[in-house]
Amino acid sequence: MQLRRLGRSGLVVSEFALGAMTFGMKDWGCDEQTAIDLVDRYLDAGGNFLDTADAYGSSEEIVGRAIKGKRSQVVLGTKAGLPTGRGPHDRGTSRLHLVSACERSLRRLGTDYIDVYWLHLDDEATPLEETVSALDDLVHAGKIRYVAASNMRAYRLMKALAIADRIGAQRFVAFQGQYNLITRTLEREHFGLLSEEGLGFVGWSPLAAGMLTGKVTPDAGNAGTRLGQREVTVDKLVKNERGFRITAEVRAIATELGCSPARLALSWQRTRPITSTILGARTPEQLDDNLSALGLDLPVEIVERLDRLSEMPAEYPGAFIDMFQGWLRGDITSMSAGSHLA
Repeated sequence: MQLRRLGRSGLVVSEFALGAMTFGMKDWGCDEQTAIDLVDRYLDAGGNFLDTADAYGSSEEIVGRAIKGKRSQVVLGTKAGLPTGRGPHDRGTSRLHLVSACERSLRRLGTDYIDVYWLHLDDEATPLEETVSALDDLVHAGKIRYVAASNMRAYRLMKALAIADRIGAQRFVAFQGQYNLITRTLEREHFGLLSEEGLGFVGWSPLAAGMLTGKVTPDAGNAGTRLGQREVTVDKLVKNERGFRITAEVRAIATELGCSPARLALSWQRTRPITSTILGARTPEQLDDNLSALGLDLPVEIVERLDRLSEMPAEYPGAFIDMFQGWLRGDITSMSAGSHLA
């Protein structure tokens, strides 16, 4: 498994991270012993990057027990921001919540420090200055090593980076977001921003909540799958007509190559500008299949086929801006594109 620097930081993480949202999760997750076995299996395969959150039920406690005696082998990331209680300060990215949430996570994880502390969700009701400053204080207190963001609009992410630069606070070293063959919308604004600002990208839901495994169908109950046991807004981004069309083609290509749809989808991820992809396995068999993507190098024509299959529709203003870029660079062969506006 390749190791890569997380953005411009000195932190090195494996190309596949192990997500712990399934740990202890009722119905579609796994029990504690299975979770511990998954961590051991992942570390043995050369991985070092674990991802959890305070909003994932008992996940942090299980992760803490799973890495006991192995803390130095792990780059440990957790998140704060989603609701963890009913109180007004049991959510969001205020100074009050972030400081107390961090302290609780440290206790649950059984560690003195968190390597990467992620904002789980942008809290647009709290001034970014307060959030950035609070994270900086946690770094200086030695409780966290690096700060990062997740699920944030591009303009807000850029604003947070500018605030950090202005006040001399710790900058985000990475951004985490949903990215897969069905959901590629981060390519519109975020990827360019991350490249220019030097942030690493960590992708979650690479199998689109299980859609890309081919197990989810439009007309079945889908028992035993995550999408079959819950109905939340974010799932509707993948569980739709476009998602089923892409999944059907992924299954067909996987059959041609003699591999599982999951292995194919994860191999495609490795061709993208991604620092690390979070695996969300809940059984040893799923993890083994996911990790087998490391040994599958896709032919160029298959990558291009998948790219075309999942290509996003043109959208303003990006499509309009792209139409003129060659012209603005002085490429005379592309000048005819805008000649009608003269």
